[in-house]
Amino acid sequence: MTIRRRVVAHGLVQGVFFRDSVRRRAASTGVSGWVRNTGEGAVEAVFEGEQGAVEALVAFCREGPRGARVDRVEMIDEPAEGISGFSIR
Repeated sequence: MTIRRRVVAHGLVQGVFFRDSVRRRAASTGVSGWVRNTGEGAVEAVFEGEQGAVEALVAFCREGPRGARVDRVEMIDEPAEGISGFSIR
């Protein structure tokens, strides 16, 4: 079953290779979507794929890569759109 989740990670999440780390993990697990920095200093991502793979990416966003400090994560379930590929915006 394909699911879609939007995640916004807050804290020290920019300038620590957060987006590239998410992109690499998504590519290795077959999850589609995108990730971007926001103007408020957060990182926002959309993940679409198999439930277990999407949940693993959400869990990674709660921790972040080495050097990041994630204070909180907002998560919203959205209807799947059938997107393919993963990009950094």
